[in-house]
Amino acid sequence: MSNLTSLSENELQQMISDAEIALKKKQADKRKEVLAEINRLAASIDVKVEIVGGRVKNSRKGGKVAPKYRNPDDASQVWTGRGVMPRWMKALVDAGKNREDFLI
Repeated sequence: MSNLTSLSENELQQMISDAEIALKKKQADKRKEVLAEINRLAASIDVKVEIVGGRVKNSRKGGKVAPKYRNPDDASQVWTGRGVMPRWMKALVDAGKNREDFLI
């Protein structure tokens, strides 16, 4: 391998790019080998294996939850009823009020 300090920026960038391409190819080849070995082992005990995709997608859809409670003293303060109870709600509940009184 040559002395990296003597290479220009463009040459270093090209070397990095080539190395990334070579690494991805080696990883893909290794994956194919491992999958073939898994299929071979599964076939040896009469089991059928189905391997799906690479990455697992998050099936949870992150939608916004509508507010469920509103502060009667300040209409801009709302709470969905999820997570930690906000201070304004806790103060009202501690004062003897019922949570259902603040439903929207």
